[in-house]
Amino acid sequence: MLLLGYDIGSSSIKASIIDAQSGETLGTAQYPEVEMDMIAQQHGWAEQDPEMWWDYIKKATQKLFASTGQATTDVKSIGIAYQMHGLVLVDENQNSLRPSIIWCDSRAVQIGEKAFQEIGESTCLRSLLNSPGNFTASKLAWVKENEPEIFSKIDKIMLPGDFIAMKLTGEIMTTPSGLSEGIFWDFQTNDISQPLLDYYGFDRSIFPKVVPTFSDQGALRSDVCAELGFSAGTKVGYRAGDQPNNAFALNALNPGEVAATGGTSGVVYGVIDKLQFDPQNRVNSFAHVNHSDMDSRIGVLLCINGTGCQYSWVKNQLAQQDQSYFDLEKHAAEVAIGSDGLTVLPFGNGAERMLGNKVIGSHINNLDFNRHSFAHLTRATLEGIAFSFIYGMKVMSEMGLELEVIRAGNDNLFQSSIFGQTIAELSGAKIELIETTGAVAAARGAGVGTGIYASMTDAFSELKVTKIYEPNQGSNEGYAGAFDRWSHQLNLLNA
Repeated sequence: MLLLGYDIGSSSIKASIIDAQSGETLGTAQYPEVEMDMIAQQHGWAEQDPEMWWDYIKKATQKLFASTGQATTDVKSIGIAYQMHGLVLVDENQNSLRPSIIWCDSRAVQIGEKAFQEIGESTCLRSLLNSPGNFTASKLAWVKENEPEIFSKIDKIMLPGDFIAMKLTGEIMTTPSGLSEGIFWDFQTNDISQPLLDYYGFDRSIFPKVVPTFSDQGALRSDVCAELGFSAGTKVGYRAGDQPNNAFALNALNPGEVAATGGTSGVVYGVIDKLQFDPQNRVNSFAHVNHSDMDSRIGVLLCINGTGCQYSWVKNQLAQQDQSYFDLEKHAAEVAIGSDGLTVLPFGNGAERMLGNKVIGSHINNLDFNRHSFAHLTRATLEGIAFSFIYGMKVMSEMGLELEVIRAGNDNLFQSSIFGQTIAELSGAKIELIETTGAVAAARGAGVGTGIYASMTDAFSELKVTKIYEPNQGSNEGYAGAFDRWSHQLNLLNA
């Protein structure tokens, strides 16, 4: 018995299959090998054709089963993870009306900020947990204002994962988690926000049926089964945005558990059990995959633009040509905690939300030509990125996050012991590195949603922890002093 998961990114489509009984990942495929096309008709715009996603879903599926030798007829349930905050519009025949306005499109910023002021900041934060900002609701308002002929033809609005589920099953549905990431969900009424609908002039009829994240979300259409070889009765059992799904992938489901990623940018996604928001909008709060009316599970999302790109800049611009990241780590480990006073602020990748959307740039401070080497700079870079994570986690702690365990994929910056141990020491949390992917998590979610797994705990019974960073193994005083120096430099720039 197989479970199939899709991860619909803005760069590629990934597909994975797992064995339902053993939990073993049997194969993964990606399509295309190069980044997907993006439409940018104006500066700050970003769109993609939803039909392209569907075409690539089919091609990734064919590639996956051809490479593994597994039978598509053995698939019992399908899960979908997808890029958050996108907008897909379809007519009454389920045809897309325009390209999807995706997550990184910034055309609706002013519309969302105006709504925040006119609906009322306290109303938005208390009920939506966020400003409408540049999220899906504001993108829909942009279409209404600028493309009224298209808006008039809308039968249903969807998030990217909802569109793919529609193509698979012919049924149009969405989830509270998805609606909350679009800033449509009212946490006070546990329903689509009527004040937001009234303000923007949206009719409730354009919204899909709302179903739980884990649930029977329809059987595959007969023509899809015929084209791809699935058995009749194969179900879609799960859908979730990429960041909640990544947290699910890492089994971060309970208060105090955190999922973290240290790629080009850094993400910290912590779970709390309160309907909490950040008055300064430095972080965003969404319904987590296991949120319910009776049992709140809120995912607090922090995104730091300048993390891995800072480290790759140091390697690509300053390291010797044949030096790997492993070599950099080895030399940096010979330098004492705190890098002999050298500090790096890794904020050279645009405006940082946790710093009030300021652009402060990257800074190397206290450089001493007689004392500091490239090894010092390498360690200071890793520490500076780790300190940015800790700085953000302190914001999250103000919202009620009590850190217990941080889980991360066994890749990117968390492979660095300097980086991982610095965060463990300063946060006081254990860090577990886990072998998993977003597509694999979607497959596990499908098993939960269709009852193949009795619970989420059963779905993760075979999850493998590959490495652990424990706090208090080093000199915590050295880490704390270095963080204080770093924070002082940041506060001077961010005053």
